[in-house]
Amino acid sequence: MPPKPSRRGPARKAGPAKPPSPAPSPSGGAPSTVRINKALAAAGIASRRGVDELVAAGRVLVNGVPATPGQAVDPARDTVTVDGKPVDLAPPETGFLTLMLHKPVRTVTTAKDPEGRATVFDLLPETFRKRRLVHVGRLDFFSEGLLLLTDDGELCNRLTHPRHHLARTYVVTVRGPVPDKALAAMRSGMALAEGERLAPARAEVLSAVPGRTVLRLVLGQGLNRQIRRMCRDLGLTILKLQRVGLGPLELGKLKPGEARPLTDKELAALRKAVGL
Repeated sequence: MPPKPSRRGPARKAGPAKPPSPAPSPSGGAPSTVRINKALAAAGIASRRGVDELVAAGRVLVNGVPATPGQAVDPARDTVTVDGKPVDLAPPETGFLTLMLHKPVRTVTTAKDPEGRATVFDLLPETFRKRRLVHVGRLDFFSEGLLLLTDDGELCNRLTHPRHHLARTYVVTVRGPVPDKALAAMRSGMALAEGERLAPARAEVLSAVPGRTVLRLVLGQGLNRQIRRMCRDLGLTILKLQRVGLGPLELGKLKPGEARPLTDKELAALRKAVGL
């Protein structure tokens, strides 16, 4: 008898191969891979946006090959380097650490300074220097006050993301009197000489004596050198600029150059403020 015709249709042409699925975790649960920006942020290299910039600049290699945006890595198997230095992607064994530092003037907010100036990390006790801490935001060379350092990549990412921007409180000493029209401009939302339009700021005079005025400013934005540029455009000369508050945190009596871990209550309030 002749063979029965096959009920199967014509053979399908092979399509493009699908990329391999992420490797399962040893426990058989969720995949063990994680996006490169999240992995390096958790390792304390930079915020997620900062890592994306490092990747775009070609400074991050995965197994010797330049990383690509959004690439997934396996912390247990892949070798990741930043500027040629290997990065340990394992999370800290003792949990995350978040410090409050009273940054003094004439220090730079960076890990290393090509000009040899003192950095905020030079101020830390040896026990804290061993951690993979990154600074959260910046204070310029001649500004002082509250600065956070952390190895919690997700917290750093939230604190630096515009969506979760926290109010920043400053005490600013300027030379001479402050005209009412200058205060009104700050409160109404002024435009900077460079063209940026600022959101209204809370501004009040704390004290005024012949030759100087002390202001309290609360900003809801985080533009680079915002207060210095505001005062420049208003004809005010800054004598001292100190950040005294960040969201629910207050600098308090922490002395210049000193650092301390956040209390459990402070950390809980900070995490709540950024939706964690």
